[in-house]
Amino acid sequence: MIRAGLITALSRLCISDVRSHITSTRLISTSINPLLFKATTCLYAEPLKKKKRIDPAVIKHREERKKKRLEKQIRRLEKNARQLKPIDELEVPLEFMDRKKEREREVPTLTPEMEDERAVLLKKWATYKQKQHLKDTQMIDRLIFAQQKALDELHQESEELYEAAIQINPTQIPFIVRGPVQTPPIKGYDSPDGEFTDVSKKW
Repeated sequence: MIRAGLITALSRLCISDVRSHITSTRLISTSINPLLFKATTCLYAEPLKKKKRIDPAVIKHREERKKKRLEKQIRRLEKNARQLKPIDELEVPLEFMDRKKEREREVPTLTPEMEDERAVLLKKWATYKQKQHLKDTQMIDRLIFAQQKALDELHQESEELYEAAIQINPTQIPFIVRGPVQTPPIKGYDSPDGEFTDVSKKW
């Protein structure tokens, strides 16, 4: 009676205190009220295997084979060390290489007369472009000289007019801007955070 009353009083405070009085075996645990059946965790174990004795010559042979394999890999890496990584954009597709003979065109052989004619035309074209460049340069020089002469004459007449003349005229600059200076924010726009898919090859 005393023990039953004690257990009832203790159960009101903490159930774990009562379960601490459980007497357990390996697979079955019991208590006064209620009767509990409890399975413990599985024990994975087996007897230790007896170590096999290996011949030292066999161990030495295995280490030598492993060493030779590593040396072979090192030689392969050193051989390919100076090779550059291929760039796909600069490689010619294989289908074009296969159709190379079909797409080739025969270059016609030039006669001596045709070569002389082309040389004369090239000289005439070079002379024409030289004269055109010289004419443009002379015209620019005349305009600059006339402008500077006019500014010098104006500077002798009036200092104020000269200062006004050398100022930049914004109406002569061909620059037109239309539209808002700042773009208003778009409601509900989810700005990208810079995510991208890396498709580069790993070497």
